[in-house]
Amino acid sequence: MKKAGKMELKKTLKKIKSWEKPISTVLGIGVVVVAGILIFNFFKSQESSLQEELVAPESKIVGEGQAETMAKLPTIHTVSVGEHLWSIAEKYYGSGYNWVDIAEENELSYPDYIAVGEKLVIPSVSVRQPQEENGKLASGNKIADVSEYTVVKGDSLWEIAIAVYGDGYQWSKIYQANDEKIGNNPSLIFAGTVLSLP
Repeated sequence: MKKAGKMELKKTLKKIKSWEKPISTVLGIGVVVVAGILIFNFFKSQESSLQEELVAPESKIVGEGQAETMAKLPTIHTVSVGEHLWSIAEKYYGSGYNWVDIAEENELSYPDYIAVGEKLVIPSVSVRQPQEENGKLASGNKIADVSEYTVVKGDSLWEIAIAVYGDGYQWSKIYQANDEKIGNNPSLIFAGTVLSLP
C-alpha cells in the first residue's frame, strides 16, 4: 500500500510539474499586459494634462499684411508625412520664419529631422518677418531672371535661394515647387537635378 501511495504521489507531482511552464508563461504574459495598460494610461493622462495647460484664447494670426488663419495657440501639432518646421510654421503663423520658435519651444537638437507622428508644441508668439537687408525688407522677388537651375556639387536650397531671390529663407518656395524631384529631405539635393524656380 505504501508503495502504491508513493507512486500515486509521484504521478500527481509529475502532472503538476508538467503544467508549471505553461502556467508561468500565462502569468508572465498577464503581468506584461497589465504593465502595458498602466504605462499607456499614464502617458495618456500626461498628454491630456499637457493639452489642458496649453489652452489659450483664440488669436488672429496675421502674415504679410493679411489675416491668414484663426488658431488657438499654443497648441499641439502632430507631424505628417512630408512636413518640416518651415511648412508647419507657415500653417500656424503664415510665416515660415517662425520655425525657430517651434524648434526652441520643443528643444529640438536637430530641427531638420522631425519624425512622422511626433507631437510638437506650437507656441503663442508674434509673427516673424524677413530680416531687413540694406534698409529694406527682403521681398522674395527674384534678383536673377532665371526659371530653372541645375544643381552642382555642394549646392543647398538655402544657397540657391540667396543667389536667385537674395533671401535664403525663400528655400521653401524652391522646395515646394520641386518636392517631387527632391523628395522628403530638402537638405539632400543631388548634382544634375534641374530645379524650376517659381
